Amino acid sequence: MKISVIGAGNVGATCADVCAQKELANEVVLLDIKENFAEGKALDMWQTAPINLFDSRTIGVTNDYARTADSEVVVITSGLPRKPGMSRDDLIQTNAKIVKSVTEQVIKYSPNAIIVVVANPLDVMTYTAFLTAKIDPNRVFGMAGILDTARYRAFLATELNVSPKDIQAVLMGGHGDTMVPLPRYTTVGGIPVTEMIDEERLEAIIQRTKVGGGEIVKLLGTSAWYAPGAAAAQMVEAIVRDQKRIFPVCAWLQGEYGMKDIYLGVPVKLGKAGIEEIIELQLNEKERAELEGSATAVREVMGVLDQMDLF
Repeated sequence: MKISVIGAGNVGATCADVCAQKELANEVVLLDIKENFAEGKALDMWQTAPINLFDSRTIGVTNDYARTADSEVVVITSGLPRKPGMSRDDLIQTNAKIVKSVTEQVIKYSPNAIIVVVANPLDVMTYTAFLTAKIDPNRVFGMAGILDTARYRAFLATELNVSPKDIQAVLMGGHGDTMVPLPRYTTVGGIPVTEMIDEERLEAIIQRTKVGGGEIVKLLGTSAWYAPGAAAAQMVEAIVRDQKRIFPVCAWLQGEYGMKDIYLGVPVKLGKAGIEEIIELQLNEKERAELEGSATAVREVMGVLDQMDLF
């Protein structure tokens, strides 16, 4: 079994490292366009195998997609990271062309692969990969909700001084400032979070979650990588081990939640076939209005892509 990660930057390298340490495949291939960059990172990872005790072989290649052939899962992290003051939308002109080119090569060598997109702006880059790949949308989807919910859960764990293991949450909508955390579906050890924290503090945590990526950019001068890389690897694990995990994933909607022809974050069942089911929650009026507002923002950026005449 083979897993390939396209883009050996911080997110891609972290994803590959987690996949290798969890022994999700015999080979984890890391590809980058920068000469010897992926080779160096993959070699460094492989030299941790005797220390961390894993057998998955990490292989780095420079722009040689033939080495990714017959991958079961391909994670696309290629693209420019955000810089301070740059919105995700600012990235679309450059990153759409990159994701299109990468997806063409992925499908050429691994036509049966499941594609997980991590590049920003996430929802629209997933749409780009889907338009390029021309395969079942259940095999092309984006990582956003797992990262966003992780941030939400981490902030709650800090606030409540509890283990993050006991916090479960659902988050929907676009990846960015218009995401829709759902306190009604947030629990701590099975207890509704609203019984453990007052409304004002909970709302402050929700707002921090919405700008969680921007907070990291301000601190580091670039995008986050540990949490995004681990989140992508968690999706890969659910697929290759057919775990049937329920995750918030950027999925292609065809009538679900009253929406059609849009990639948007919703809860799904993730397994060997990719997205095996889109789960429709019974949203209240406020939640539905927020989700529709998020969808409107995503459609605006999708419109920018449509006007680029790439397809």
